[in-house]
Amino acid sequence: MFQQIIALMVIGFFLARIFIQRKNKQVSRTEFLFWLIFWFLSAMVIVFIKKIDILVADLGFSAAGIDVLLYLSVAALFYLIFRLRIKLEKIDREITKIVREIAIKK
Repeated sequence: MFQQIIALMVIGFFLARIFIQRKNKQVSRTEFLFWLIFWFLSAMVIVFIKKIDILVADLGFSAAGIDVLLYLSVAALFYLIFRLRIKLEKIDREITKIVREIAIKK
């Protein structure tokens, strides 16, 4: 229970930060909504962790619910890193193309 309270306090801090950043126009509306939904879902997972444990056990997993969520989150992070790498490669190609065009004009 103590860990849940600490985790919810950390999530509250991150929610406060995202609201401040949105107020100061440091994040876009879509980015704000993404993080708002992400932290809200994270809080729901923490609140209902016992029910998730039961659900995971009913699905046949031998690990605790938090372990399965950790594995899923690591997989999601790898996917997001992969997508970020693809986007960076695209930006790199576009910058190279623009620099070549500028060099040819001069």
